[in-house]
Amino acid sequence: MYSEYEIRSIPLSLKPVRLKVERFLADSGLRLDDVDYYAVVSRIDSEDILAGGGLKRDLIKCLAVSEELRGTGMMQRLISHLISEAHAQGHDCIKVFTKPENRDIFESLGFSTLATAPKAIFMENGLRGLDAYCSYLKGLAAKHKGQNGVIVMNANPFTIGHKALVEWAAAQVDTLFVIAVKENLSLFTSDERLEMIERGCEHLSNVVVCHGSDYAISAGTFPTYFLKKLNDATDTHITLDLDLFARHIAPALKATIRFVGSEPNDVVTARYVELMQELLPQHNIDVRVMPRIKHGDTTVSATIVRKHIGENHLQPAAELVPSTSVPELLGHLASNALQLELDTTPKPGLVDKQDNGAHSDMDYSTMKRSIDALIPYFDELAKMGNHEELPSADSIKSQGLRGEDLMLNATHGVNTHKGAIFALGLIDTAAAHAMHEHGYITAEWLQNDIIKLAKPLASAEHTHGNDAVNQYHVDGALAIAKDGYKQLFKEWLPFYRSLEGDQWQRHKTLLFIMATLDDTNVIHRVGYERAQKVKAEAKALLDNFSIEKLEEMNHEFISENISPGGAADMLSLTIFVSSLLQDNNVNNYQ
Repeated sequence: MYSEYEIRSIPLSLKPVRLKVERFLADSGLRLDDVDYYAVVSRIDSEDILAGGGLKRDLIKCLAVSEELRGTGMMQRLISHLISEAHAQGHDCIKVFTKPENRDIFESLGFSTLATAPKAIFMENGLRGLDAYCSYLKGLAAKHKGQNGVIVMNANPFTIGHKALVEWAAAQVDTLFVIAVKENLSLFTSDERLEMIERGCEHLSNVVVCHGSDYAISAGTFPTYFLKKLNDATDTHITLDLDLFARHIAPALKATIRFVGSEPNDVVTARYVELMQELLPQHNIDVRVMPRIKHGDTTVSATIVRKHIGENHLQPAAELVPSTSVPELLGHLASNALQLELDTTPKPGLVDKQDNGAHSDMDYSTMKRSIDALIPYFDELAKMGNHEELPSADSIKSQGLRGEDLMLNATHGVNTHKGAIFALGLIDTAAAHAMHEHGYITAEWLQNDIIKLAKPLASAEHTHGNDAVNQYHVDGALAIAKDGYKQLFKEWLPFYRSLEGDQWQRHKTLLFIMATLDDTNVIHRVGYERAQKVKAEAKALLDNFSIEKLEEMNHEFISENISPGGAADMLSLTIFVSSLLQDNNVNNYQ
């Protein structure tokens, strides 16, 4: 019988294929969810889907079988195929979120049930799964006696509200376990969030911060949490997550209380808190809810912090987080600045959304990978600056080399952001120091610290930029830094801010920088005399700006192999500094 059928993967990226799968699943009362891989069963001589199932990392999803194949064993063969594919992708422990009527099928394949809800069950099969995680938790709990409580938090990022919740809960128990959500579906990565929680709780001796897992507010147990959309599946997901917590995680930690903050805005989280209060007491777990705190008239939430970061405003975001979370805010603002420069399209001779400029070794995706890879570098520099004393020149240099390694690993050896690593890194460190010392940043404090950080640094030898400096006696990256980026603060930043609301703000600022900067990248590529003409051309275009003429300049620069990479770095710096300064007054550009 099986010889009549085949199991094959299909490309959901093709719209007709995707629509076909959606219709097939709809016949079984299911919807197509986010998957990385989807396989179907069909007759060898037909394209009709008779069974189908998908994978999202180690999770089997969207599994359905037609009436024709029920009871034939084809479902088991399809599941075995998905398990083999998951193993081939490096996953040892396979999970499934499925209907209760499929329990026997999965149990026959070695799956065990972890959690149940009226409309779904959560099962797994393999090594290093829930048992291993619970053993880890039991090891932590064995070191503590008395009454234990638990908080599960995403902390995206860790705010003064999270800190208040932890302090409130810690005062009510002998030991408080704080579990950091593991999923990397938030603005801040799981590593960043775990570090923020750890640093934010280190003043409390009875708080133990635990690594997250696939078993507490994960894409497996609670996928709608990350979609932030209330639908008919939400209660099922919440029930599974809470059932798993009550049956496995709470007992492993010997916890009898779960603490949570109230949720006035997010409907999914609000429903989670509501069902938590209903379901956990059935397992003898007390639920205690702390009302959200306010900062002035603002109810503190991570959502508002992320909004400020997305709008490139440090100060209002920093007011809603403890000082221990500021380094991560700075790291993301530095990343934002690089991303905004990259997204500025069109640009003359530079990589943007529409072309590679005068570069044959990099494109938009290469630059994007580099930017994402550099976030831990910026985080680390900000943590180094977040102290009473500025870090040493050796430690700055060491981190700079680490940043270059992160970049090169992400780009397969292409130098996309070496200049930005140096310049943004100095400002990032100086900004963290100013925040540590004063709680806000002024241009004067920022410049003073930049000069102190740059002063002991030596020029890199045998670089194209250094060759241009020596031959033409122009200021290179280090000299500009040792001068505290005076031109940025006196000219470029006021000009940039004077264009607030102008849709071509970044384009015009780039041209202004090009017109006033001796760009060693341009000098290296086309010589000093042509570089001076580039400055004049940029000024002329700025004086009579049009996007069409900017497009023409781009084509001309590409043909001449001109890439004003130094100006692009300074644009990123200007955007970054603008996001840092509390004082938003703008000097009139003359």
